[in-house]
Amino acid sequence: MSPDGKTFVDSWSTPTTPPVTVLRSSEDGHVIATVAKADISRLKAAGWVPPIPFTVKARDGKTELYGIMFKPSHFDPNKKYPVIDYVYPGPQTGSVRGRSFLPSRGDNQAMAELGFIVVALDGMGTPWRSASFHHTWYGDMGDNTLPDQVKGIQELAQRYPWIDINRVGIWGHSGGGNTTADAMFRYPDFFKVGWAESGNHDNRVYENDWGEKYQGLLVTHKDGTTSYDNQANEDIAKNLKGHLMLVHGTIDDNVPIESTYLVAEALIKANKDFDMLVIPNVHHGYAASTPYATRRRWDYFVQYLAGDTPPKEYELKKWPWF
Repeated sequence: MSPDGKTFVDSWSTPTTPPVTVLRSSEDGHVIATVAKADISRLKAAGWVPPIPFTVKARDGKTELYGIMFKPSHFDPNKKYPVIDYVYPGPQTGSVRGRSFLPSRGDNQAMAELGFIVVALDGMGTPWRSASFHHTWYGDMGDNTLPDQVKGIQELAQRYPWIDINRVGIWGHSGGGNTTADAMFRYPDFFKVGWAESGNHDNRVYENDWGEKYQGLLVTHKDGTTSYDNQANEDIAKNLKGHLMLVHGTIDDNVPIESTYLVAEALIKANKDFDMLVIPNVHHGYAASTPYATRRRWDYFVQYLAGDTPPKEYELKKWPWF
């Protein structure tokens, strides 16, 4: 607001449009002048493809959920595309990341260019809406927004004939790694391929101050069960049917690697085939090994979800900040 109260500055952006700042009249709100507008011409010249915002209904059939979709730049509406669900379940953030303009949202578009439809959907239990929405699955962290992920993808498949509902993959890091394994175990007929990075698969071996915010205090019942059983991935690992890759750094000081070992041990006891990538001497992020882990993830979905043969040991360039 100006000192005289006659004008104010207004700024906004969307996931697909860059920031704009204007000067408005405080009397009627009309635009007096455009102060600044971001220039994305270089992005467009480099082949940047904006994501597509979408809405679907939540598990209750009423609540609107918001997401963004990434299509390959060579998109052909006459083809059927497998789907990759990039997921982060909350409760402290969601899959979509920021709601404002971002030129890059991880490597979602890069994965789409490999011949996939990539979706990111903020399910019930994520923040920045109502308290009741945020608390949807308090005390049941195994929920992980998965009822909304499944229903949302099904709705998109009904809406768009080029989505192949029979080829759905999922991946995420940390809480998203937890969710990915959970998805492969709870919905083994829906999710065919999962890539689970550095997941906190059982919050009893994670930071108690974090888990207790959303799961409550640990209570052991007379029959030996606990109030944390509903979120322990190792307890349902026996349900695995598809292809699952577990990834973890050996010196992760956020989510200890034993969290992934719990799931691996349970899969072995259940005589289930799975894959595992242990990266030596990296923490919760993979630092200089990130290009390698990324390439392996791309290859995994190309091979097992798309049914194609990835190039042998393709080498991604090093990330510029490593």
